[in-house]
Amino acid sequence: MKYTQSTLDKLEDILGESEYVVRYERGTFQSGWCLLEARRVVVLNKFLNTEGRINTLMEIIPQLNIQFDKLTHESQKLYEEVVKKSVTVTE
Repeated sequence: MKYTQSTLDKLEDILGESEYVVRYERGTFQSGWCLLEARRVVVLNKFLNTEGRINTLMEIIPQLNIQFDKLTHESQKLYEEVVKKSVTVTE
């Protein structure tokens, strides 16, 4: 997977299509995700570079309740790739 803005946009699209909001905030926190006020919000450290943002989203996405049927065909393929990579890493 290439570490480009286009790849980052596609990962963010997966979240958007599953009704998650991606926010970039500054602070001295570990990148991660959380639910804010019963809304699906993924919060990332805004000081991460593109590669760091992609790696963080690839780590977070398999843990989320992604609605596969709501994803576009392109997003479904990328989602399957991300999940497959996370299974390979954990084995």
